[in-house]
Amino acid sequence: MTGHHGDEGKEADRRSRALKIAALALAGTLVLGAGAAGWAYWHLNDNITGVDIDNALGDDRPPKPVTTPAPSAPALPSEALNILVLGSDSRSGEENRRLGGGDSSGARSDTAMVVHLDPGRTSATVVSIPRDTLVTRPSCPRPSGGSTAVARHSMFNSAYEVGGPVCAVKTVEEMTDVRMDHYLEIDFAGFARLVDALGGVTVTTDEDIADEDSHLRLKAGTHHLDGTQALGLARTRHGIGDGSDLGRIGLQQKLVKALLEQIAAQDLLTDPARLYRVADAVTAGLTTDTGLDSLAELTRLGQSLQGLSASRVRTVMMPVVRAPSDPNRVVAEEPEARKLWESLR
Repeated sequence: MTGHHGDEGKEADRRSRALKIAALALAGTLVLGAGAAGWAYWHLNDNITGVDIDNALGDDRPPKPVTTPAPSAPALPSEALNILVLGSDSRSGEENRRLGGGDSSGARSDTAMVVHLDPGRTSATVVSIPRDTLVTRPSCPRPSGGSTAVARHSMFNSAYEVGGPVCAVKTVEEMTDVRMDHYLEIDFAGFARLVDALGGVTVTTDEDIADEDSHLRLKAGTHHLDGTQALGLARTRHGIGDGSDLGRIGLQQKLVKALLEQIAAQDLLTDPARLYRVADAVTAGLTTDTGLDSLAELTRLGQSLQGLSASRVRTVMMPVVRAPSDPNRVVAEEPEARKLWESLR
């Protein structure tokens, strides 16, 4: 009998040890998991480059619209918002040079869009600014000190070239009299990685495209594009229409809608691995103002847009006409351009 009780005691000890080992293993897994989550958060956060545009520009800017505060603070921000979104052809890094070609000196804003989110953030207007638009580039503070000179009849995309994000924002605000609440910039490699992380995008083109510069050849019709092809489509200009920037903008706007539809079609929250790949791709090539330069701030912005569908995004181009001084350049068409910007204030 005693031996029997002894066996029971040993069995209980074994069970107790097994439970302790299981508990330790579980605790270890949780700690490792939390560590991995912490590392992932740190890595994504560390991907983002922040630029203090508000501090650099000071108070000499269009005013912020006055909003009536809600009786009780909403869980997520819902006021109207204007964001300057730039695609830059930065040649820094091997991947960007491979995708961008060209020389390795400096960077230009290859694509510029003002994204206006309506109050409630369930609808939006995306206004493309042709990079060949002639503007008066204001005096901009240089990162190294001092200021750039005012330049009249200057190409719009030269603002970024001479003064980076700060000068790009200042130039847009001067030409539109609309306050840019935020700034987002993604480089070539970041854009291509984002498209690949989403599994590609589906775009329909109305005409054949054959562009030696962007290395893109597509027959008219519907195509599922990978990241490199989508980047080629965003950059192509010589293979379509009259070879100007205006035909390319139509393709870029199609691409924006296709990206929104692809994101909406995937329930990223149920696929953590893909969500991480998309987040890594988004943040890896990203430069923002300091109001958006953390994962928490970007996530909050993203969550505030959950009621926005691709069908509620209107894409337009800033009205332009051929420049009298140069047939290869354009200028804002007035009063149409002014009316468009007024509608976004």
